[in-house]
Amino acid sequence: MKKKVDPVVDEAIETLNMKDGPSRRKLIHGAGLFSATAAASALIAACTSSSSSSATSTASASATAAAAGSFPKTPAWQFWFVNHVYTNTFFVPTQYGFADAAALLDIPVPKWGGSASTSSVSQMVSFLQTAISAKANGIATTVINATGFTTPVMDAMNAGIPVVTYNADGIYSSNGTPNIGTNRLCYVGQALYLSGEQLGERIKSLVTTPGEIVIFIATPGTGNIQPRYDGAASVLKAAGYTVSEIATGAATSVELAAEKAYLLGHKGIKGAFAVDAGSTEFLAQALSGSGLSSLPAGGFDLTPVTLSAIQSGTINFTINQNPYLQGFLPALYMYMYNLSGGLVPPPDTDTGLSFVTKTNVAPYLASSSRFEGSTTAEKVIPLPSGAINNPIATTST
Repeated sequence: MKKKVDPVVDEAIETLNMKDGPSRRKLIHGAGLFSATAAASALIAACTSSSSSSATSTASASATAAAAGSFPKTPAWQFWFVNHVYTNTFFVPTQYGFADAAALLDIPVPKWGGSASTSSVSQMVSFLQTAISAKANGIATTVINATGFTTPVMDAMNAGIPVVTYNADGIYSSNGTPNIGTNRLCYVGQALYLSGEQLGERIKSLVTTPGEIVIFIATPGTGNIQPRYDGAASVLKAAGYTVSEIATGAATSVELAAEKAYLLGHKGIKGAFAVDAGSTEFLAQALSGSGLSSLPAGGFDLTPVTLSAIQSGTINFTINQNPYLQGFLPALYMYMYNLSGGLVPPPDTDTGLSFVTKTNVAPYLASSSRFEGSTTAEKVIPLPSGAINNPIATTST
């Protein structure tokens, strides 16, 4: 059935003689930053307000199109995202992020793959090489170790394919210095070692007397989470705490059992924490099952289970790293690099570090959103009333 077009929109299309393209389709379907009717009215007003000559009208129409964000018609650039645990719930907002960017830019949704749940470098590299063979227009990849991605990233860049990294950029040394190991264009993600230091400082504020602290980690040694543990341990050990690093496994199906087993055998610990989404998500259940519900606890990321645990008080905090931006921004950066012929190189971008606690968790639970992965619905979430408090923790050295 033919879609009904708003009369004002139809008038704008006829007035501007708009041919089929992204701008015309966005007016018809109501896409963009404001309503189609309002956009159309603005376009007509801009064209008719200065009609003394055809030259003036043409200039007005061109200026209005530019003001509305009209980009040149671009090819259907296909980007590829390589991931180490692409079925993990943490990366649901990341997928929404790059899908939303693709919709705004009128390009195909990026391809998504790599290692399903085991952080397998060989599986990731195989998917990356498939992207190179397919002549991808851009590749975004996590880099979870210092050497495994050097050659494939070099191969992609040598083939003229821009590569950016997100979420993980390689292993960090003990002092937080990145050991990138790839010639990527930029990194989009959290400053991982520094976020670990912030974790350590928060643990010290909750566990004021030094003792044994356990920090659960899905896959020790991988570049996306090991730097967090290292940063936290550097702060805690210097203050006299004993820190135990306990692996829980890459698959979320095994993490709860690993945590509970350790807690049952170490009843004397003074706090339980985690550096990844899955390990954090199961903390409340593991503590409860071990009779240690009163222990200070916290970790990373905003899965629904973790947020509910914070609201109930069984978890003290979690750290947000904005996974939505880790999908949206790489897609935007690769688009701009292609659009500009390489004249707009993308910048390294820290996606932030903010603490979510019982005092500020309510907005996350009150509004389900694609930005946190709790719904597929595309909608505008109104800003809360009142003053805006900056929740970002410092990540400066």
